[in-house]
Amino acid sequence: MRELGPALAGLYDEVPSVVLGPVSRGSLLGALTAAALGVGFVEMRKAGGTSIDSDRWVRHTSAPDYQDRHVVFGFRRHLIQPSDHVLVVDDWIDTGATAQAAKALVDECGAHWIGAACIVDGLMEPRLRYELPMRALLDVRQL
Repeated sequence: MRELGPALAGLYDEVPSVVLGPVSRGSLLGALTAAALGVGFVEMRKAGGTSIDSDRWVRHTSAPDYQDRHVVFGFRRHLIQPSDHVLVVDDWIDTGATAQAAKALVDECGAHWIGAACIVDGLMEPRLRYELPMRALLDVRQL
């Protein structure tokens, strides 16, 4: 576990000021990556977590995920500033829907998007490797 954060952080030359991690495994991996880099961490939650919160949130509904669900993701708006450079970290990428939702949220905040780092690349749509961009420690064909 202690090597995952540095390994994911090492996938990009650009150092983020904030690591964004989608619930649930992305939160753990994102926190490990942020700690390895000595930068901030923001958890990208599913919208159900905002019901009793009075802070302003940014939200985005994802394209269909691997279970064909449209998920509403978000975080408190003040956690990512226009001056931030943001890297999203997750365990596995297949449809790219979560990473695309993360990018839309970062764009809405006016921050700089670095890309998506994950453990396993199982992308079904190869163009997303370049559009996001996305980098991974393993390709699904290696498993």
